[in-house]
Amino acid sequence: MGTSLQLADRLVPGANLESYIQAASRIPILSVDEERELAERLHYDGDVEAARQLVLSHLRFVIHIARSYSGYGLAQSDLIQEGNVGLMKAVKRFNPEYGVRLVSFAVHWIKAEIHEFILRNWRIVKVATTKAQRKLFFNLRSQKKKLAWLNHNELEAVAKDLGVEPRVVREMEGRLASHDTSFDGPMDDDDDSAYQAPAHYLEDRRGDPAVQLENSDWSEDSNGRLMQALGTLDERSQDILRERWLTGSKSTLHELADKYGVSAERIRQLEKNAMNKIKAQMVEVA
Repeated sequence: MGTSLQLADRLVPGANLESYIQAASRIPILSVDEERELAERLHYDGDVEAARQLVLSHLRFVIHIARSYSGYGLAQSDLIQEGNVGLMKAVKRFNPEYGVRLVSFAVHWIKAEIHEFILRNWRIVKVATTKAQRKLFFNLRSQKKKLAWLNHNELEAVAKDLGVEPRVVREMEGRLASHDTSFDGPMDDDDDSAYQAPAHYLEDRRGDPAVQLENSDWSEDSNGRLMQALGTLDERSQDILRERWLTGSKSTLHELADKYGVSAERIRQLEKNAMNKIKAQMVEVA
């Protein structure tokens, strides 16, 4: 065992993956008694060497689990590294009094770390944020290995099987089908495909002098026509519109009713009539 342990210590998945896998496969599997003895030394005495041996003897198991996530387009070495982190967390928390093998206890921790890594790195925009969405992401991903776009019956069946609403399944399916796009496009794009990059069609024209001049002219013209139309009203109607719409502190109908000694309903009618006259005048001027 000593030679294999030394070999595994010198390797990490990212350096030479095949050599790492070969080294991990040569580390002997612990018997029930050996595993319990090491677990007791760690749990009761804090024996770091016992923890080290427990981790190393289960590296092949992490590799096996990481291989099942190879369809996400992420480096196998990264998946193994994350799985190893989960394994170390499991070893730290393992209690020999549980009465189960470490491999059964550790599988949850290993998968949890790999899942978290995939969700952080699979897309620039996160596809799942809540616990329910994370569960749906991986369950639907396994279903989609057998299915193209879900038809209605398949959608209903998957939703029922996963215990969620059909719309949630359809939304997650859309996220799975989407892909990240570079804003500027790849450097090696030819002229025929470069235009497809968002940089070529998501143009911000707010800084265009012609657009700014057009907006300025439109705003000036609109304000001019508004003031011209407002001037055709009687003084009371002008005051009501100014107090209701053209000042920073908007007056209420009751405040204006008290000012002119009429009812709030009468002020509302005067306001409505004045607005209709303004609209008609601005249309005629235009």
